[in-house]
Amino acid sequence: MRGCVLVLCGCFGVGLWFGPAAVAHDSPEAHSHKVADAEIHKPTPIPSRIVLTWEGDPATSAAVTWRTSSDIKQGLAQIAVATDGPGFAKTASPVNAVMTPLETEFGTAHWHTASFTGLTPKTKYAYRVGDGENWSEWFQFQTASNVPEPFSFVYFGDAQNDLRSMWSRVIREASRDAPKAAFMLHAGDLINRAESDAEWGEWFQAGGHLHAMIPSVATPGNHEYIVTAKIAGIPTKIDLSKFWRPSFAFPMNGPEKLEETCYYVDYQGARIISLNSNDRHLIQATWLEKVLANNPNKWTIITFHHPLYSTARGRDNAMIRIAWQAVFDKYKVDIVLQGHDHSYGRTGLLLGENTTTGLVKQANESGTVYVVSVSGPKQYAAQRSPIFKRVAEDTQLYQVIHVDGDQLRYQAHTATGRLYDAFTLQKQAGQPNQLIEQVPDTPENIRPEEPKK
Repeated sequence: MRGCVLVLCGCFGVGLWFGPAAVAHDSPEAHSHKVADAEIHKPTPIPSRIVLTWEGDPATSAAVTWRTSSDIKQGLAQIAVATDGPGFAKTASPVNAVMTPLETEFGTAHWHTASFTGLTPKTKYAYRVGDGENWSEWFQFQTASNVPEPFSFVYFGDAQNDLRSMWSRVIREASRDAPKAAFMLHAGDLINRAESDAEWGEWFQAGGHLHAMIPSVATPGNHEYIVTAKIAGIPTKIDLSKFWRPSFAFPMNGPEKLEETCYYVDYQGARIISLNSNDRHLIQATWLEKVLANNPNKWTIITFHHPLYSTARGRDNAMIRIAWQAVFDKYKVDIVLQGHDHSYGRTGLLLGENTTTGLVKQANESGTVYVVSVSGPKQYAAQRSPIFKRVAEDTQLYQVIHVDGDQLRYQAHTATGRLYDAFTLQKQAGQPNQLIEQVPDTPENIRPEEPKK
């Protein structure tokens, strides 16, 4: 019977899909109204906005945050080693959560953070969150190995706009492409308005259960900040979104006043570093020097929001290059993952030549690969530059990165899953990385050149 309904809709039900006004005239019951954001994103005693992250070692710990209505005063999590049958629930250990009240445009809600410690490496766990009466479903995750092993992760540029309607398809397609991803990396501008509870709600809705099962690693963009002071119209003080720290439990190993925005985590032979490109660049450079000088991992992956080498026309972040480029070059950072420019661009191996102007030496024999990407629907025109091996405009993308011993394999896919860009970095004993280009033989997604005036 269900199949018959689908056939009928496809044959003569065009008005149902493309002509709602006509239906409304014929049937009073067809009238509808827009559901208010306050109703859509209303907190309840049932946990929502559940996000899995790392505060410490991914091999032995994890953290989870969630939101409830304000009548839930004490959050509680339960965790157990997952089993093939349901018996694990009987042996689950309770973990008390820390509660943070937050006033939003929809009233007061409570955010909760529970930390799981003393876990066994390379083990699958089941957990749920609640208050002892009102529970989420059970979610599963696996701790990291405590030695280098192959892993994959997904990298997203700016999501930012139309999150529930347009970004949702990207994160869901990425999960089909990399169902065993170890984590999801977000290069800033997760939302458009830093203090909008509705927009944060859409970000959580778009990812749904994926946020609760695949740990998130995120760095803040400019849209995660609000301007709180100006002089002559120029911002002089910015504050991090009040939603950031209650929503994500990240490592506290960064510089003072940049906690949970500038940090690092080691995962199975790779050091993943988040830098905060919005503020205190020189302080972070000093911190980064120490983090890279004492790095036992084979691979170094850095993420931040504002690109060292911009893809968007008319943009340039010279102050960031001046502060950080030399440190990247000195410690041979492998790859840098960025956002902000709402277009796609991927360089070859680059060494800084002139950090003020952005002119670089295209050193095929050594250097760092820089990527700028965008996963949301907001799109800008890209500049044409010889440093970029592959460029895209008007294209939503996600990137799957696989680390395996001496190889890092990178693939950029469009929102429909089509392969758009690819390369492999190969470690060579005592030598710089070898870059192996694997760009597909398809045209670039670029706008026609504007006629010169």
